[in-house]
This record gives sequence, C-alpha cells and structure tokens, in this order.
Amino acid sequence: MTRFCKTLRRIFVALPLAASLPAGAAVPARYTDSGPEPLLARVFESIEQGNFEHASQDADSLTKAYPNFRLAHLIKGDLLLARTRTLTRFGEGGRSAQDKVEDLREEAIVRLKAYKTRPQANYVPRYLLQMQADQKYAVVVDTQKSRLYLYQNENGTPRFVADYYVTQGKLGADKLKEGDKRTPIGVYHVTSSLPTARLGDFYGTGAYPINYPNEWDRRMGRKGHGIWLHGTPSNTFSRPPKASDGCVVLANQDLDALARTLQVGLTPVIISNSIEWLSMDDWQAERQSLLSMIDAWRQDWESRNVDRYASHYSKRFAADDQGLPQWLAQKRKVNAGKEWIKVATDNISMFRNPGKEEYVVVTFDQDYRSNNLSNQMKKRQYWIKEDGTWKILYEGAA
Repeated sequence: MTRFCKTLRRIFVALPLAASLPAGAAVPARYTDSGPEPLLARVFESIEQGNFEHASQDADSLTKAYPNFRLAHLIKGDLLLARTRTLTRFGEGGRSAQDKVEDLREEAIVRLKAYKTRPQANYVPRYLLQMQADQKYAVVVDTQKSRLYLYQNENGTPRFVADYYVTQGKLGADKLKEGDKRTPIGVYHVTSSLPTARLGDFYGTGAYPINYPNEWDRRMGRKGHGIWLHGTPSNTFSRPPKASDGCVVLANQDLDALARTLQVGLTPVIISNSIEWLSMDDWQAERQSLLSMIDAWRQDWESRNVDRYASHYSKRFAADDQGLPQWLAQKRKVNAGKEWIKVATDNISMFRNPGKEEYVVVTFDQDYRSNNLSNQMKKRQYWIKEDGTWKILYEGAA
C-alpha cells in the first residue's frame, strides 16, 4: 500500500497548483463546484494522508454518483487491488489497455489542477470587455486546463456561474485547416441548436455549432467547419482531455446545464489557449478605453470630415471588393450630398481575441440618419492593433 500511495502521490503533488492565479491571489473559500471534482479531490487527499479507508469510501461514492466515470472506476480498482498486493503504477487495478490508462491519468491531472487553481472571485477573463444587455451569458474555454467557464451578464459585469471539464482536439488547439484535429482559438458565437433526433449517440444529449471560421479566420486563410459544443455517448461520462476532432466536448449532464444558458446567435464562445485574468480595476480601464475609441469613430463619422473618419481604418481594410483608397473615395462622393449625419451606437458588445493576434470583435445596433437617408442595422467590426493604434480591419452586418 505504501508504494501505491507514492504512485498516486506523484500525480497529486506534481500538479502546478498555483500556475494560473494572478500574482498574490488566493483561492477563494467558496466557489461553485461542477461535476465530480470535489469527491475526486477528496479521494486523492485521503490517499495523500494515508487514510485509505476514507479514500475507498469516497471512491465508492464517486462511482455511485457517476456510474460511467471510468477514471473513478480505475481508482477504485487500484484501491481494491492494493489490499492484496503491492502496486507499482497508476491504473494497475484496471483492465484497460495502457494507452487508455494514460488518458485517464491525464484526465485526473487536468481535473485536479483546474479544481485547485481556480480564478480569484474579483478577477475576470480579459476577453469579456462588454456584453450586450440581451446577452445573458458568455462562455470562455481554457484549452490548456481543459476547462469551460460560464459567466453571467450582471448589468454589464461578467459574474462567474460555473465551470466544467471539457475535451478538445486530439492535436490540441490553434486550428488552421480542415481535418487537422485541432480546436480553434478565437471569438465565436453559438449559431444553432441541433436536436438530439438529428444526432447519433456519439454526440450525446445535444450539439451547438459555433461560427468557425469567423471573418478573421477566413482572412487568415484558416479552413474547416463543423466545430460544435456537444456531449458524450450514453455509455461514457467523459472523454480524455485531447480526444475530439476539434469540437469542445462536455459530459452530458454538464452540457444539459450549459444548454439552459445558451442563446442562439447571441452567446459568445471565446476559446483560449490559456486565460488571461484581469482585476476589476484593470478590466474597467481597458473597457472604457475601447468604448471611447468606438465613440470617437462615431463622432468623426458625424463630422463629415472623411480624413478624420478614415483615421480609424486599417490600411488593410476592404469592403465590397474595394480596398481602403477606393472605399474612401466612394465615401467622399456620398458625403458631398450630406448636410448633416447623426449616428447612434447602442447595445454594444466587445470581445477581445485570446490568441497571439490582437483584435477586438465589436457588435452594436447602428442607427444612421442624414438629411437624405435613414438606416438601422446590427453591425460587426474587427478592430486590430496597427502601429500601436486600434484600427478597423473589417465591418459589415452581424
């Protein structure tokens, strides 16, 4: 039993338990727990303390609560086998092939790491800069931690609700092309809900496609399609951390809970390699800076001064098959017939790209009025950093 304790102890102690917390942050005393992590952590803590009777009892509770949780059954098998002989490796009490045991070992590591290194309550993901009033929730995925975080829109401020273990692509993140077995990194939205009647058992209790490739992905030459949030087969509680063809996969009970918060066409799904957390003060400062930038663009449009208006657009901007010079020439012709312009931008959302490419996706309701035209539309813009200044690379109907 001592050698077995040391085997599991290596898994538990090796976890980088403070890897993702902001400097000086402490794990909050209370945090919404989702899934088997609390019981799983208790099993390992009992093993760590040499209390194998409690570990066995908690393992029994775990398998009863989650009958299809293969990791729980593997740990229970090890604990039972260790009563009869000395174990030398994790998973020796299971009957799975060794590669399956390694998958379960990796699952144990990422589950416990995420459970022990939760974000501080007064820190938020940098990417949720502004949610529209009708966007009730936002989803942020951390692929390195195999974790999905759900935030509620509380009068414009993101408030943590729950977190879930997830599976990503077999070859990790940063999707580039069709069939590369990778999960995309970027800012996306839920586009539809596929009913279970149209899905096979492989996808579990539902599937929610996202808009990969988005406008930015297409401009970057990224290919592929069919990236979904979906569940697991009915005989499987969870899949290994890297096991999908690029989709984000949740246990069915977690998907069902998440599904109650998803709004087709509205809910943002931001997928990151590793979440960057901001204090509320830093988040407010960055948010206000970007809102001021958007308002300056609006005012310069109203001014009818095309040079001032043009200063907000990237040299790489293109619209209606026109490059920036041709597009601005057209704007000058249109403005020549304008006596006045009024532009209102309401219901603004701003989501920052979590990848190495700096861009912000801005969506808003635009109300344009002039002496000879009135127009309302939902507009989406991609702002990029160009020579140290935010510029519009793309704009069009959302």
